[in-house]
Amino acid sequence: MAQRIARADVRQRPLGGSGWVRQQLPPAVGECYADRFELEPGLAVVRSRYGPVDDLVEENASADGASTLVVTLGIAGDSGYVGRDGTCIGFRAGHTAVSSFRNNVGERRYQAGALVSQLRLLVSEPLLVRYLGEPGRALMPEAGVRQLAWRGTSPAAAAHAAALARSAGDPPQEALDLHIHALSLLAEQLRGLTPPLAQAPQRLRQADAEKIERVRDLMAAQMDRALTVGYLCTAVGLSESKLKQGLRQRFDTSPHRMLLEMRMQRAWTLLASGSQVAQAAWQVGYAHPSNFSAAFTRFFGRTPKSVFGPRGGAGREGTPEA
Repeated sequence: MAQRIARADVRQRPLGGSGWVRQQLPPAVGECYADRFELEPGLAVVRSRYGPVDDLVEENASADGASTLVVTLGIAGDSGYVGRDGTCIGFRAGHTAVSSFRNNVGERRYQAGALVSQLRLLVSEPLLVRYLGEPGRALMPEAGVRQLAWRGTSPAAAAHAAALARSAGDPPQEALDLHIHALSLLAEQLRGLTPPLAQAPQRLRQADAEKIERVRDLMAAQMDRALTVGYLCTAVGLSESKLKQGLRQRFDTSPHRMLLEMRMQRAWTLLASGSQVAQAAWQVGYAHPSNFSAAFTRFFGRTPKSVFGPRGGAGREGTPEA
């Protein structure tokens, strides 16, 4: 049965005079801690290392009304995050996830006996707006959690993560180095999420932007159907070129990729909740379980049957994460 850790169970202590603060879970859980360094108001770096002895569920909540963008680089192992609304985000070694949260309550989930090491960059909405203007505000959800990107970690991001993961020893110099690498990492991740300034005049009209949002909502509501680009265009009143351009500009993705990611994340949640493979396949639009299993394995790097749900017990999670 999974151990559940509430925020009140986590203890904090400074690591000497380095400026780092360690958040430590109870020793009985295993070697599980996260070290946090506040670079400036609204910008922090977190280095975490979790090796639970049993399946672990750690409660997590953002401050009331606060909006935060989180860049998570998987260094070792897999873990998952599940929001109160059922949104599931996975974290995997060698991959980078970019997510945004507003007033969100959820759970981080870890597998027993598996080491998970991650580096996270936490950026507040005011800081994003300071650097990006209104495009920074547009990255935040109205409520809950929103996944913005999930991709293989680039060599440049890996280099910045390596620098952020080690301690230089001299606190003033270390803080400066950390700040430089953190902002460089943030700039690289935002480059694919916001349009270049030179493209600002080509931004979507408000009416078209609302239609693109409706496309995403339709995919989420009707992912069990055989959706086509033609159907989506007709349903929201956009041409195929405008729909593809809008998804690329608004979400940095294509219709096929957005639908696939939605289906796979939903399938993971269903499987982790106890659904059989055939049931999950049908609910996310696959008529044949074998086709679903092949797509799931390509997407996550593991089979649907390897995701154990609470069939008479606690769930066992390990998806791609915030």
